[in-house]
Amino acid sequence: MPSAKNKVQPQNISHEHELNSKGVYQLANGAWAYRFCKSVNGKNVYKRASTDRKGNPLLTQRDAMLAREEAMLEAQGVYAPVVSTLGIVYRPSATIEEVYEDYCANGRGDRSHNTIKRQDTLWRTYLKADFGKKRFNGISLGEIQDYLANKYYVEGYSYRYVESFLKMFYLFFGQAYSRNYIPAELYNQFCVNKETKIRMPKIKRDEDLSIVSFTDEECAVMDEYFKGTHAETAYLLGRYCGLRINECYGLKWENVDLEKGTISIEQQMGTQDGLIKLFPLKTRNARRILYLNKILLQHLKQMYALRKEAEVRLAAQRQQNQTIIIDMNGEPLSCLELVNTLPEGKIQTTHSMKYHSKLLKDKYGVNFKYHHLRHTYGTKLAELNTPTHMLCNQMGHASIKVTQQYYIAISQGGINGGLRRGPFHGRCRGWRPGSAAWPAWPARTCRRSRRCKARKSLICSPSGSKTPAFLCLAGDEHSIS
Repeated sequence: MPSAKNKVQPQNISHEHELNSKGVYQLANGAWAYRFCKSVNGKNVYKRASTDRKGNPLLTQRDAMLAREEAMLEAQGVYAPVVSTLGIVYRPSATIEEVYEDYCANGRGDRSHNTIKRQDTLWRTYLKADFGKKRFNGISLGEIQDYLANKYYVEGYSYRYVESFLKMFYLFFGQAYSRNYIPAELYNQFCVNKETKIRMPKIKRDEDLSIVSFTDEECAVMDEYFKGTHAETAYLLGRYCGLRINECYGLKWENVDLEKGTISIEQQMGTQDGLIKLFPLKTRNARRILYLNKILLQHLKQMYALRKEAEVRLAAQRQQNQTIIIDMNGEPLSCLELVNTLPEGKIQTTHSMKYHSKLLKDKYGVNFKYHHLRHTYGTKLAELNTPTHMLCNQMGHASIKVTQQYYIAISQGGINGGLRRGPFHGRCRGWRPGSAAWPAWPARTCRRSRRCKARKSLICSPSGSKTPAFLCLAGDEHSIS
């Protein structure tokens, strides 16, 4: 029994907020508690507590009255009390549409343009009609799970696309919780608790989620096809640097260092309200420096020379054909500053690859998607045993978990080749920088390296041959008798 000295003395309260003291009582230790029994939707809800929502003890009668009032409103589906100096104002349980509009107006200034565009498309096309008018306390977990299952199994949307719906539901509940529309208990039930949270439907057995990359034969066909076309520069940037298509067409000449053989990825191209703009990159890690191999470096040098020549020979045409786009800082920018602009001044955008995709499919049977060039680049580096953190940096991934998929997706041919060579036989397991057949990478040697007499540089010496061919770090092959 606590002493009278430690007791919290009852306090008189003002009735300016019209709080009801019924159901509030003082405990033996001087603290306060509350109880109530209320009929909600035909069911009796009974609660007794001596703490508030945050677990703090109720030290005064007023605290207990406020906590009881809040708990009764929560039981009725009215959440999130907002305390002001004028009294107690309760925000009613909001609809999903109200929360999403609040988020759009105030909460997504840090999101990339593509993320905003994707969210708005899903909202307008599907979710607004199906869930916009529903209140959070009126949605069951089973209703959302059935909705996702119907999208996947019945309507036939891909697993990855249905995942975007799942992310939108997490967004709805996360924003509602952070803006005090729903209590922590409801948020934890739908988004945190492993036993009850919203989850994806079970994946179909025939669904393939692996990384799609091109075979060596398909790469050879595409190398020949794109040679000399307007899209050759964009193709080579995807093939040997793994750029996203928006990064490729947003690349400026000021981002290219032909002396050091590098390019820096600083921005990406997109459209907004019918205008071509340059936007910040998808993630912070997407800002990176990439090394050019011999083929791409030589091609960019040729394109830069053609650009300088066209500035004199085609000055009038370039001035007339140029398109003014909007830079990241909001200032106007001539398309002549972009790497993928044609010599006569016509701009190329992310839509420029659609014609080539269709032609490659119809004429050569290659299911060409520009992003698969990025997959091929990452898979090749994974086959070369590139350390995971370095591959993550070169790919510009926000999470290393995404990078790990490239090691899982190594082609069966690459695995078989590695097993056939074994740990001490065949091609060197180190990187082969400068080789035209592999993505570019800064110079590095392996344990079996020797010095090339002709170039006086290190070479990798595969075993198992009396007169092996060696690969110099400069990218040249040598034979030693």
